[in-house]
Amino acid sequence: MKYLKNEDDSKDATLNIFEKLMEDLKRFEVVKFNFWIHSVARNYCLMQLRSRKAMTYVDDENGPGLDAFMETHQSDHLSAVDNKEHQLQLMEEGIKHLNEEQRICIELFYLKKYCYQDVAEIAGFSLNEVKSFIQNGKRNLKIYMLKNSHEVTDKH
Repeated sequence: MKYLKNEDDSKDATLNIFEKLMEDLKRFEVVKFNFWIHSVARNYCLMQLRSRKAMTYVDDENGPGLDAFMETHQSDHLSAVDNKEHQLQLMEEGIKHLNEEQRICIELFYLKKYCYQDVAEIAGFSLNEVKSFIQNGKRNLKIYMLKNSHEVTDKH
């Protein structure tokens, strides 16, 4: 409710988060469960908010207020939202193309917000391996996105 502000959306999110937790628990050894479950839930809700494309228009007592501003810049804003959404989709696809060690470290560090030490403990790698996997994963992800970014913009 804190993030989604809607009871039905929050109930749906809860079910989806628990499904995701069940899948993730098979892949990762979780050391700090409370922190981990909170991170998964927060990240899921933020992704849901990010994926919503509906615009909210606000009228104030002085007239159209934000409506007038948003109507004049709506197409610019929507194309920026679409572009950001495409970049996120491309990034998600790129993460799938990383080797397993890089993917695990990138997901734990950036998506689940674990520190290097926690990633090392959860994934079973040394601290130097984690740093290397993250650095190489970022580089490979950047290469993937640059190589494939024209495909996303051509499609839309």
